[in-house]
Amino acid sequence: MFRLWGKEFKDNRMLRDTVICDDTEDTRTHKIFNALDAICYEFDLSKPIWLDSTIEEFKKHDKARFTQDNFVDSIDFDYLEIHVIEE
Repeated sequence: MFRLWGKEFKDNRMLRDTVICDDTEDTRTHKIFNALDAICYEFDLSKPIWLDSTIEEFKKHDKARFTQDNFVDSIDFDYLEIHVIEE
């Protein structure tokens, strides 16, 4: 079971969160991208861009923060954080 936790923060407070579960036989990368797409759909967000710094952070900690720099549209929160909580 693969689970990815998506959280939206503003002023150091969590506004909303969701957990996406994936039981498919996809690769880990596909599971991450599919879960991120599901989180963005649920939160009604455009898909963020993976910058080099975001990729490095995710590789080290299985956690990444997407700030305004990662989004084409303007966002009304400080950052979106994703975190792998189970593999």
